This record gives sequence, structure tokens and C-alpha cells, in this order.
Amino acid sequence: MGRLLSVNVTAFVHEEPWAGEKGRSGIDKRSVDRPVNLANNSVGGDFVGDTKVHGGYDKAVYSYAREDAAWWESELGMSIACGRFGENLTTQGIDVSGAVIGELWHIGSAILEVAQPRTPCRVFAGFWDRPDLIKEFTDAGRPGAYLRIIQEGQVSAGDAIEITYQPAHGISVGKMFTARGEDRFAMFEFLAKSDSSDPVKQWATRMSI
Repeated sequence: MGRLLSVNVTAFVHEEPWAGEKGRSGIDKRSVDRPVNLANNSVGGDFVGDTKVHGGYDKAVYSYAREDAAWWESELGMSIACGRFGENLTTQGIDVSGAVIGELWHIGSAILEVAQPRTPCRVFAGFWDRPDLIKEFTDAGRPGAYLRIIQEGQVSAGDAIEITYQPAHGISVGKMFTARGEDRFAMFEFLAKSDSSDPVKQWATRMSI
């Protein structure tokens, strides 16, 4: 069983050339010392600048493992605070990139479903001021996971993360992230016919078209 190390919401809305199509980004997230509501496909107190590519039902909450952040610290020789990846939930003791798509996590009074890997974008690279970050992040294969809100509720730092269901198909967030071309297409087709929940099947069907 893992635990929630930190809950992070937007601290500053950046209006920069790198801030995406809308010119405003909420990627700069910081830890908060209070319960946070997960409801209406969003994180209470957070800001999503471009709802076409972030947020919404399939990308309501972004999670990243502290263990993966520590790996980056070692690789880059720098300190990385919770929330620096733009994640809402920083976890500890759970392999986020190794989580099976469709897995259910019970955290606080909320239930979340592992939805899909995070795809790095130029906003992420601009925020870190690393022009090669998209390639570095892709090569590292540690994407973290977007989560759907299945049951609305409150989460707080220190909450346990209990995996209450894991599909048998075995396709992890990391496998989906690193798959390319026909292999990725085959994974979507397989998920669409697997023992996954309806939201996973519907997402996989859309992606396989």
C-alpha cells in the first residue's frame, strides 16, 4: 500500500511564450497543507489553462511517483519539489508508471481510476527551461498517470493509497507510453475488448480509430 506524499495545486498562473495555445498555464503546482476536493472532473483550487489537452474526464488528476522524481534528481543533479512535474498527487510507495490501466485507487474518500500516461509537451519543457525535456522525458519512460475521478471525495497528504481493483489485461501506463506504431494500436484494440471498465474501453476505442 502506498501513500499520498503531497497534494499539489496551481500556485502561479504563468503567462509566457511557452504557456500553450491559450497563453496561460497552471503547470506550476505547489504542495498544500489542507484537504483538497476531487469533484466535477477537477482538482479543487487548481487551474487548467488549455482544457483541450489537459483536465476533463480522462485527465482529471495527474499523479507522479516520488521515486521517479528522485531518479530525475539523480540524473539531473538538482532538487525537484513535489508538484514540479505539474502533478496534483505526489505518491510514495506505489509504482505509478507501472500501474495497470483501469486500476482503481482508493485515496481518502475518493476513488480514482488509472486512465492513461502523460504525454510531455512544450509547456512542460518551457516551465523547466529545458529545450530537450520532451525527448528526455520520453526516453526515460517514467510518464506518471492521469486518473479519472470515479467517486468524488477529499484527499490529503498522508492518506493511504489502496489498490482496490486491478484488471487482468496487464497493460501498464509505462507500456502504453513506450509503445509505438502498430504495437500501440494493438494495445488500444486489446484494451477495447478486455476486462476493463466502460470508461477504459471507450477511451481505447476512440484511440484505436
